[in-house]
Amino acid sequence: MSEQIRAAGLLRRRRVYYWAKFWLITIALAALVMLFIRVGDTWWQMPLAAVFAVAFTQAAFLGHDAAHRQIFQSGQWNNWASLVVGNLFVGMSVGWWNNKHNRHHANPNRIGYDPDLDIPVVVPSSLTQLRERSRLARWTLNHQSVGFFPFLFFQGLILHIQSFQRVFGRGTVAHRPVEIGLILLRLGGFVGLAFLVLSPGRAGTFLGIEFAVFGFYLGAVFAINHMGMPLVPKNQKLDFFRRQVLTGRNIRGGQLTSFTMGGLNYQIEHHLFPSMARPQLRHAAPLVQAFCQERDVAYTETGVREAFRSVTDYIDNVGLGHQDPFECPMITARQTTTLIS
Repeated sequence: MSEQIRAAGLLRRRRVYYWAKFWLITIALAALVMLFIRVGDTWWQMPLAAVFAVAFTQAAFLGHDAAHRQIFQSGQWNNWASLVVGNLFVGMSVGWWNNKHNRHHANPNRIGYDPDLDIPVVVPSSLTQLRERSRLARWTLNHQSVGFFPFLFFQGLILHIQSFQRVFGRGTVAHRPVEIGLILLRLGGFVGLAFLVLSPGRAGTFLGIEFAVFGFYLGAVFAINHMGMPLVPKNQKLDFFRRQVLTGRNIRGGQLTSFTMGGLNYQIEHHLFPSMARPQLRHAAPLVQAFCQERDVAYTETGVREAFRSVTDYIDNVGLGHQDPFECPMITARQTTTLIS
């Protein structure tokens, strides 16, 4: 697979694309700040909070690409690009993000290894004594997807808190002083600007909307990439190719979908080739899909609605106990085949 991808020239850098992306986001954020100051103290600023959130999420996607070393050949250039975009534009620690995200890439959907599986609204029924709980508690556990989407509105705040805990904690963080300085400049400057232009009530509402939309947008994109796909037991090992393909899903759509999801709609290709530039992923997809078909490896591609339906069904089924959350159907099938042979 790697030889096919390399021969097709899909591992080459796309610096012009990324420089254009960087300057467009920079100009967009600068324009939003000027518009915010110009509009002044009014409730009409609230829709602008959502626009800010979208711009910050697009910046987060760019920081994600830099952290995966998709932009420059030099690792140092990529590191500094991710520091500037992630810490200064988004306000989240790149050191914290790399630690969390690298563990996810190494073991996607593997119990006990993938930090993205730690979602507080997902409580398996096998871990709860449902018979001893009230009817309301049982209904809540069996319909956890009702609380999942409201939970996403708090995801932005949670991510910023976790980022702060990491960068101000005792763990190792490369470029800690730089990260702290950039984060404080970004968050302090944005919050200060809001309270400087708006009255306290409007400023608080403005910041609340921005955090909520940012969290929902970013959380929803990452949720539909893996949630509802097979989980790999903690003690089960898979080869790299199957581990990355079988636990992820692609989202159908054209250029608008790719823009909206920051290229993560090609989740399978991204996991197989994390340093591949975003514009190359759509060209790699047909090659990866054909490779999977030849080897009878399931390649999942769905629409957005179907993906969200799969996420909610998974959450509710875990609560209802209809499926063992620690059992991967694909693993079971492989084990059965091995025993028969």
